Amino acid sequence: MKLQAALDGERLERNGPAGRVSYYVLGQGEPVLLVHSVNAAASAREMQPVFDHLAPRRRVFALDLPGFGFSDRSRRDYGVDLFVAAVADMLALIEAECPGSPVDAMALSLGSEFLARAAAQTDSPPRTLTLITPTGFNRRAAESASTEPGNREVPGMLAGLSLPLLSPALFGLLTTQASVNYFLKRTWGSDQIDQDLARYSYQTSHQPGARYAPLAFLSGRLFSRDIPNVYRQLKMPVWVPHGTRGDFKDFSGADWARDLENWRFQPFHSGALPHFEQPVEFCESLDIFLDSSISAS
Repeated sequence: MKLQAALDGERLERNGPAGRVSYYVLGQGEPVLLVHSVNAAASAREMQPVFDHLAPRRRVFALDLPGFGFSDRSRRDYGVDLFVAAVADMLALIEAECPGSPVDAMALSLGSEFLARAAAQTDSPPRTLTLITPTGFNRRAAESASTEPGNREVPGMLAGLSLPLLSPALFGLLTTQASVNYFLKRTWGSDQIDQDLARYSYQTSHQPGARYAPLAFLSGRLFSRDIPNVYRQLKMPVWVPHGTRGDFKDFSGADWARDLENWRFQPFHSGALPHFEQPVEFCESLDIFLDSSISAS
């Protein structure tokens, strides 16, 4: 099954610290970086409504994370550092291609953890961050947080998931069209999922090597124990649009961030992807956030 492009625009590739990564570029103006989530069928297609909205007036870069899309999907060590390196390298690429132009960056779900860590570590952080339904804000994550780096991998789980006889069969069950639709419905908190996204999710999850990064995700090793501490290091304006339905609506551990002046949480009556379910309202709020940050800079 040949993989189609996830987004419009030019698709380019780059060899860097995270290996061969693919990304899409479209538009002219101040740059924006988009980072998708991580799951069994993740892709840059998850950022399509924002990509299409911003491209007429901004230069938009959308990354295929390692193990996804057209990026390297080989069997290798998929860990937090690899994904952070990919995001950090894209920020460096944008800085080189758009000298003097501050970048606004956005990520979805677990992609928010990688973007936040890259932003906290770089000497040239993004001007703003938009974190759509980010992970690390439920009460369990808050209560088990650590100030020391480390992941949430269940011991032995990745080795078990990677067994030659088990791995292809398990991933095959997770990525049937029925399974893809099921998990999207849980993400949406509704049966009214985006059918184009569902079809693309099936297509991208049936490429050679598609199971390797998702198996690391399923083992817990891509979730950081210290992510609340990383989030606290962010000094730029941070907008957190999030859903109130579905499996990813729990922000019960976010009170500390709500108390910070540079953080703003905005609930949408949607699932975890408000930019798909309420694109007009989402993009209007995004424009207000970006324009106010530009005015203040």
